[in-house]
Amino acid sequence: MNFTQLNVFREVMESGSISQTAKKLGRTQPAISLAIKNLEKSLDIQLFERRGRRLIPVPEARYLMAEATEILDRMSTVSGTMKSLRNAQSGHLNLAAMPGPSAFIFPRFISNTIAGNGNFRITFSSRSSPQIRELASTQSIDFGFADFDDPVGKAPQYHAEIISAACFCAIHRDHPLARKSVVSLRDLHDEPMGTLHGNLPLSRKLALEFERAGAALNVVNASQFFLPLMPFISSGHCCSIVDPLTVVTEQELDIGKGKIRFIPLQTPIRYEYAILTPLYRPLSQFATRIKDSWIEELLTVLNDIEARPERL
Repeated sequence: MNFTQLNVFREVMESGSISQTAKKLGRTQPAISLAIKNLEKSLDIQLFERRGRRLIPVPEARYLMAEATEILDRMSTVSGTMKSLRNAQSGHLNLAAMPGPSAFIFPRFISNTIAGNGNFRITFSSRSSPQIRELASTQSIDFGFADFDDPVGKAPQYHAEIISAACFCAIHRDHPLARKSVVSLRDLHDEPMGTLHGNLPLSRKLALEFERAGAALNVVNASQFFLPLMPFISSGHCCSIVDPLTVVTEQELDIGKGKIRFIPLQTPIRYEYAILTPLYRPLSQFATRIKDSWIEELLTVLNDIEARPERL
């Protein structure tokens, strides 16, 4: 029993005709008949009753059909994966980044880096960090950029390179705290705050740090990522503790029209970024170069705003 015989068998089961199968597969009718006979011989069982020009499957053939379909579909999946690997080596780069950096910083870096490399095709997706971890686990991307969260349960099917950097307090320029050189969590006691959704790593960390500082965390606005909070901060609706790349992005895009100040925290709160690469999808030399260049770019921009980045 081999792949060709199973493929012929499935087509005959679906069409019930030697001639139609031969036409679809581009083979002669004698070749199709021989493949079926050899399959029956290898299994030592008759799979069809011959009634004129039609083949009527016996009950055992229907069982084999289910098994053959699973095998052939799996082979098709493997073939598609191998083609994807080959494409990555020949110039197809599949990337994903979380919403904040994907708004400007990450695509700008990619576009600048591939300038002059006209033979390369880029597929870029903006996804949540859990979605990016899933894409890396299923070996569906070359690499992804997400916030880091400790994996729970089974071992992750990706490799994580982690960079940690200091968060900042984002505050309206006319707020009394805007005159301070550093801000403490006690300064933010019961202040209206904008944060990320409660299930995200920084939100969990802030809740713990405010509790340790004996300060009330008064959340009035929650978002999936920080950029949508900038208009609320610039209007004086709330303050926020933001990751350092949000600082970089806001300085570039100026969503708050110059009304937002970013002040270091007296007791640093670190934000952890992760560059995720699949364990079982080898990177092409081009993809490796892009990934390594992104890490260097990340360290540079974080140093420029004095976020004190560290590779963990």
